[in-house]
Amino acid sequence: MVGATAVVAVSGGHHSIFAVLLLGLLALVLAHALVVEIQRQARRRSQVVWYRTDTVNTILLACWAFMGSVTAATPFIPLPVRSVSALLAVGYIAACIYFVMERRRAVTSSPPRPAPVSAVDSRDPLADSAPSI
Repeated sequence: MVGATAVVAVSGGHHSIFAVLLLGLLALVLAHALVVEIQRQARRRSQVVWYRTDTVNTILLACWAFMGSVTAATPFIPLPVRSVSALLAVGYIAACIYFVMERRRAVTSSPPRPAPVSAVDSRDPLADSAPSI
């Protein structure tokens, strides 16, 4: 949504300065929300190792960076759209790197999980005996 809002703000057509500023502000607010969500995903404590969801998040951010790079390099797209796409590509690359660094930091700083406690105490003299009926 960040990229689409920013591209709409600078794309062709007759936009008033108010509409461009409003869409630009909306893109900044959405970018802030994206950074907060990246922090939340990276710092979650429910998963203490790198999981498949972390790989999916990284791949999504990298794909958005790639799409922004391709759009910025396409010669027949208007210059304002190409420059916004280049900025978005740089932003998504930075977000991808930030997510990986924060997630690795969260994984390495989390305490190891305790060993599961058995239901029967091993010091119990009847622990190895068969149940009686």
